[in-house]
Amino acid sequence: MKFDPPLQKAKLIRRYKRFLADIELSDGREMTLHCPNTGSMKNCQNPDSDVWFSISDNPKRKYPGTWEIVKVNDGFLAGINTGRANALVREAIENGCINSLQGYQSIRSEVPYGKERSRIDFLLEKKGVDEKCYVEVKNVTLGDVEGGWTGLGLFPDSVTERGRKHLRELMEVKKKQHRAVLVFCVQHTGIEKVQPADFIDPEYGKALRLAITVGVEVYAYRARISDKEITLYEEIPVECP
Repeated sequence: MKFDPPLQKAKLIRRYKRFLADIELSDGREMTLHCPNTGSMKNCQNPDSDVWFSISDNPKRKYPGTWEIVKVNDGFLAGINTGRANALVREAIENGCINSLQGYQSIRSEVPYGKERSRIDFLLEKKGVDEKCYVEVKNVTLGDVEGGWTGLGLFPDSVTERGRKHLRELMEVKKKQHRAVLVFCVQHTGIEKVQPADFIDPEYGKALRLAITVGVEVYAYRARISDKEITLYEEIPVECP
């Protein structure tokens, strides 16, 4: 995923009202950005952090700037725009990066499914084959910094009933003899493995472990991040100790 033109750099003043962030430009002017992240953004919103943002040419937008990247622990970069996660995973599937999701002839987005009226991020299908592959995507930016950097990434960064709902739906999919897949899109250049954040949402951790025991496939892929592009390139372990 390329940024054209490349992102612009600034300093973070503060994030507030969930969807807004004030920044200071290099010339000292202040600007308000749209913050496309509904989570807590734990460890990703410290004042005075370096941030990068894109500019929309849509004249109807009240805030044309969108916060995309922040410099976090030990100089690592994190992509905080959760709206990019699905596009990154789709691109990785289509480019052959995610080996376990190859061999499908079609890929559809936001397909309604499930008892709880969900929409699956991606539905992969093969011609002449009844088995379908349901793929849910979650964005990971929270790194564990307690006691020094260890390369551990955690999900979620806040309590997520929606995330538990998606795991319940995936388990139902598996019962119907389809593939059920959860992909953690790791937009953090320092994360080397992913675990459930039990101290934040223990119920999500329980649901994830149960989903794995019934056959839901769980993968994590991390990204290269710069002001010019973000690309998923490498699978990393998912651990549920």
